[in-house]
Amino acid sequence: MRIDYHTHHERCGHAVGKLEEYVQRGVEIGLSQIGLSDHMPLLHVDPAQYYPEMAMPMDELPRYVEECFSLKERYRGQIDVRVGLEGDYIEGWETEIRAIIERYPWDYVIGSVHFLGEWDITDFRQTHHWEGKDILEVYRQYYNAVSKAAATGLYDIMGHTDVIKRFGYVPSEEQTAERSSLENAALQAIAKSGCAMELNASGLSKPCAEMFPSRRMLTEAIRLGIPLTMGSDAHDPLKLGDYLPEAEALLHELGCTEVAVFEGRHRSFIPLNVEASGV
Repeated sequence: MRIDYHTHHERCGHAVGKLEEYVQRGVEIGLSQIGLSDHMPLLHVDPAQYYPEMAMPMDELPRYVEECFSLKERYRGQIDVRVGLEGDYIEGWETEIRAIIERYPWDYVIGSVHFLGEWDITDFRQTHHWEGKDILEVYRQYYNAVSKAAATGLYDIMGHTDVIKRFGYVPSEEQTAERSSLENAALQAIAKSGCAMELNASGLSKPCAEMFPSRRMLTEAIRLGIPLTMGSDAHDPLKLGDYLPEAEALLHELGCTEVAVFEGRHRSFIPLNVEASGV
């Protein structure tokens, strides 16, 4: 069985393809489950004044959910469609985030930290914000936000947990121990929260050239007993499932035998697909 729990489509503005094209592609490449997980609408910035093409407009959210559930029924028996949301964690906006999450019958919600204040650290148009910054201090802010996100209990899965490294901005070698300490503290918060964490394969196509999270963090997550799931973070139907064989092989190598899946926000497990590992 193969799953892909992290996908985006045209409503978010920075992806292409309709939801049904993702589902059809999932059938084509042999996925057993596909998670539709587009971005939550922006809350803490004015979409009209902010960078364009960041997330779906608020008035599109009910239409997104309706279409997802329609596809879930239409493709029943061909592929299991899971209806999800990538819900940004914004400190101070927990009440508004909770209202969106509780308004709809999601199968799962991914908790991701994209924003430090109004800076989206994952947006290539905003890398200039790194200029003059103490990189380690930015990492402190980021992992503090990840820990707080996990502690809210709002989320089922923590998304791309070390995406802060995406554009290659990393602390110096002399700061490796402190960086690892920050990462470990965030993992401990995730473990304490009881939520799962994704292995997001898309990092292999980014400047960091490494999955989210890193092998070291993934090893620690497994040691802590954090349930793991998987996603390609595809922003194009043709990229659905990209690098998942590499992700599966890494999980197998590290001793992981199962991955978490969700329906109605209830977690269960399926065996890890090990075809890519040659076993």
